[in-house]
Amino acid sequence: MILTDIEGTTSSISFVKDVLFPYARRALPGFVAAHGQDPEVRRWLDAVAIEHGAMCDDAMIVETLQGWIDEDRKHTALKALQGKIWEAGYREADFTAHIYPDAAQALRRWHAAGERLAVYSSGSVPAQKLFFGHSDAGDLTGLISAWFDTEVGGKREAASYARIAEALHESPAAIVFLSDVVAELDAAREAGLRTVLVDRLDDYPEPRDATAANGHRRVTSFDAVDPAA
Repeated sequence: MILTDIEGTTSSISFVKDVLFPYARRALPGFVAAHGQDPEVRRWLDAVAIEHGAMCDDAMIVETLQGWIDEDRKHTALKALQGKIWEAGYREADFTAHIYPDAAQALRRWHAAGERLAVYSSGSVPAQKLFFGHSDAGDLTGLISAWFDTEVGGKREAASYARIAEALHESPAAIVFLSDVVAELDAAREAGLRTVLVDRLDDYPEPRDATAANGHRRVTSFDAVDPAA
């Protein structure tokens, strides 16, 4: 079974940082003004307000969320709200999600061969489905059998990967985790998963050597990934 990250793995880091994040940042004030009382939106806005104690004004919450975007903070409330904003962007065809051609081809090839595929990303599950549903390579959601975000736990925590294996009804050793982040791979390996460092030259111009890879198998594209290895 293959478990894959998104940013820097199936898609470029620049797409997220240069397209998705700025789009959400610009759209946040109008989105909150229009949808701030919708229960699913209010839930996340209130979570931000509670975390900051005295904060109760939506304008202040928006400002905080925009600051988190600038910091690339992996906060579940921010990711959920970004996902809702991106949904409108995809629906209006303001953009499509970048996916590396080799990743799209490999996902289709593995699925056709009977390999189960799952996604684990810091982006919310709805945002993940939007991403794969509106990719440069078309709708790929039918290839993915399970989706995980930070509600299952942080990506640098071994317990998160143990929970994922349990949810998938797979032994950890039966799962290959693909990521561009060594600390995430370290956590997955600690939980018993097999690991592959995806070291794309577009995202990491300086290839990571064996020391930087910390013992994880290194590839520069999905073409070199063997799920059975």
